[in-house]
Amino acid sequence: MPERDVIIVGAGFTGLIAASQLADAGFDVLLLEARSRVGGKVESTVLRNGRRVDTGGQFFCRDMPQLMALIEAHGTTPVMSYADGDTVFRPPVSPAEGLALWRQVDALRERMIATDPQDPELAGLTVAAWVERQDIPANVAQGFLRLVKGLWCRSPDEISFAYLASNDRRITNTHWELEMFLAETMHSLAERIAANLDHRLRLDARVTHVDHSPNGVTVRVEQELFSARKVILALPPTISRRLSFSPALPDALGRALAVWGAGNAIKVHVAYSRPFWRVDALNGSVMWQEPQGLYACDASHGDYPGLVVFIGGPLAEEWHEKPPSELQAFILALLADAFGPEAGQPQEVHIRDWVADPWTGGAYSDVITEFDAADAEEVLNRGAPPVYFASSELSPSFPGYIEGAIVAGKQVAARVILEFRQGGSTPWQE
Repeated sequence: MPERDVIIVGAGFTGLIAASQLADAGFDVLLLEARSRVGGKVESTVLRNGRRVDTGGQFFCRDMPQLMALIEAHGTTPVMSYADGDTVFRPPVSPAEGLALWRQVDALRERMIATDPQDPELAGLTVAAWVERQDIPANVAQGFLRLVKGLWCRSPDEISFAYLASNDRRITNTHWELEMFLAETMHSLAERIAANLDHRLRLDARVTHVDHSPNGVTVRVEQELFSARKVILALPPTISRRLSFSPALPDALGRALAVWGAGNAIKVHVAYSRPFWRVDALNGSVMWQEPQGLYACDASHGDYPGLVVFIGGPLAEEWHEKPPSELQAFILALLADAFGPEAGQPQEVHIRDWVADPWTGGAYSDVITEFDAADAEEVLNRGAPPVYFASSELSPSFPGYIEGAIVAGKQVAARVILEFRQGGSTPWQE
């Protein structure tokens, strides 16, 4: 007889929420995490000045209701991102010209969202190929491609247009997605959720193999075996496909796992003695048309003045291959060009390279890179009970975001609870 009701693999926000929901419903749950920490693509570090900062997922906005509720429930403190003053554009243009360009880019994004997913002319199209078909100025096209590289962290030549349009329809915020962050760090929120799980969470437990049958599942962690009635793989698709399964997954599931590519991103914290950009009536944001996939913003709070620089897509892949010292010099030179010499003299620079991360595959989220894989998300969401797949990438709301991870965790937990009860099964505790 299986030892537990449900085993969950992966203690990112999806796994943490699924485990919490199932435990609260009275089910016997074990959450296994390969690393020595929880959070998945959310993590943190402590800088030399003692300030703890998020090195992974960090920002959110008020249009993300599940995350907002979780923040309130766990007593963490939202901080409004600094937004007073002008944005710097590179190449240099006036703030009015820069904003006019980005309004045009946003309009093109709305055009993408409004496309008919059943239009046969869109079948097999890449994002880059779709942009080439649009009658738009060259700078708008380049701005949109920059946006794709920065937000979805892959080259537009590699991303399925049908996938991106579907994905973006589910990102429904009207407020700026970098509107807020947590004073205590987003990672601390993950830790608070994990603390409530107590003995149900096991760290440093890397699952490598899943045996499954209608009677239950057994997962392997090194030489240990754990059994349950069901297993939830709360992992990005590129990580789930690394596991071995006996028997092999149905062909449709294997194909659905194979079509994803990991996002490539590097996050750089640059700490200063003061937020000098504010003296010049600047908000700390920099939008670069070139190099594409680069963006900076103010992440100061309390007595910590600092900027965050995001590098996404092919540019992140390129810098992944070079020494961190060269990347630091590159970033500081760009910031000095944007803000003046003081920007080139930070107190500390912290680089978190997520490209080819061994546990997540990359960052912010996986994307579909096969151009005829329209049903991959649907197939994975169906799973092959007693094996279930859940991750932010598969969420019906805010895929690729922390909000999406929470939604995915609640969705899979609700499904598992329903199937237990429809099958006449009851929690072990009852």
